[in-house]
Amino acid sequence: MRNRKMTFSIQSAIVTLILYSAIIQSGSYTSSSIRLPHSQSRSPPVTVSVTEYGATGDGVHYDTEPIQSAIDACSSAGGGRVVFPPGNYLTATVFLKSRVVLEVHKNATVLGGTRLEDYPVEQSRWYVVLAEDAEDVGITGGGEINGQGLEFVVRFDERKNVMVSWNQTGACSGDECRPRLVGFIRSKNVRVWDVHLTEPAYWCLHLVQCDNTYIHDISIYGDFNTPNNDGIDIDDSNNTLITRCNINTGDDAICPKTYDGPLYNLTATDSWIRTKSSAIKLGSASWFEFKGLLFNNITIVESHRGLGLQIRDGGNVSDITFSNINISTRYYDPSWWGRAEPIYVTTCPRDNTSKTSSISNLLFVNITATSENGIFLSGSKSGGLSNLKFLNVNLNYGRWTSYEDGLVDYRPGCQGLVNRSSAGIMMEHIDGLEVENVNMRWSGDRVKKWNNPLDFRPSSVDNISMINFHSSSF
Repeated sequence: MRNRKMTFSIQSAIVTLILYSAIIQSGSYTSSSIRLPHSQSRSPPVTVSVTEYGATGDGVHYDTEPIQSAIDACSSAGGGRVVFPPGNYLTATVFLKSRVVLEVHKNATVLGGTRLEDYPVEQSRWYVVLAEDAEDVGITGGGEINGQGLEFVVRFDERKNVMVSWNQTGACSGDECRPRLVGFIRSKNVRVWDVHLTEPAYWCLHLVQCDNTYIHDISIYGDFNTPNNDGIDIDDSNNTLITRCNINTGDDAICPKTYDGPLYNLTATDSWIRTKSSAIKLGSASWFEFKGLLFNNITIVESHRGLGLQIRDGGNVSDITFSNINISTRYYDPSWWGRAEPIYVTTCPRDNTSKTSSISNLLFVNITATSENGIFLSGSKSGGLSNLKFLNVNLNYGRWTSYEDGLVDYRPGCQGLVNRSSAGIMMEHIDGLEVENVNMRWSGDRVKKWNNPLDFRPSSVDNISMINFHSSSF
């Protein structure tokens, strides 16, 4: 190890923060930058009620055809809003069209069907509400879209529920054959705001190859023991803003992925998260580049992981900023990925057919964490982890659950769960780490077996600078 300050520029991150603050304070990030769905209409927007087309809203009879008829009529008229008055609207998949906003009023609930025949033949289109190749679309109104996820539980389990899997029908393979809640695929100018998304059977809000998306002032709730009920998954989508959201769910809360293309310019801010998995997680699907992401002013509570990068498939990650984040993490059953790490950065090939990825230029600034485990930073012998900076970070470690500790979790792939002594920061295969104004404290008899504040493997950790680093116990 050479005690040499690495070259790490944070100017671009600071500029991004300044520009973001100016935009929010000025109120300019409105429908002028994310166009409202009726902005390209050739005629004045119309308002259509689903009840005009025969929807009963009794929660018993399917309202699929009336809802779809209202959407089609609104789109044909040039666009506008499709209104759901108070009531419970049971439906199979409905398809949102260009220039249409679904306005689900307060005390109105759209209920997703729970039968396989309620969804299209193609598993990729299993959503309660789906927009494909659409422009200027949205969902709002103060009401609720509910996937009835608990109806998909085969056996309730305090550790992790056992879920319905339609693979038994031959519809798909694996144990994740359940419908998502809301999806936007290859769509532009998407806006979702002032709506409650609840009880997804699988992923909740899914963006796929979308551009120019604004998600704000929504709540997402999923059963805490249900696997795979992610909050917001952003796949191969660019120019996305997520702000003022409340996410309380069992699986990853905000999860950028790259399956078929790169992901650029994502900002998530001013939000509250609780999850039994990762609050923010890049990956694990990571075949293409992630670049230019900002996560700012976020509160994470009682989560299994706080900030995570799980890069496994050959896509590179660079220029990511995490700022002004308050984290609390704790142990849950090891059947869930994660071991209470407030920050978790890993890159390693998923298997022997996977390409090597690199992670570089990560900035963690103004981070406060209270957790049952330390930070874990791991590159691989063939995959680089370089140029990480921790600035103004306060870490507090203790134990308050009875779950086993002393395990490092590399899942998925790589090495699985590995026994290793706990430490404040665990490091391996890193080239370039700068730590400045970092305070670390641990307390209680149950953490006495921690060997060191810092645990690194000298042969694989190089170019470290420690400026104003403090550790103590109490």
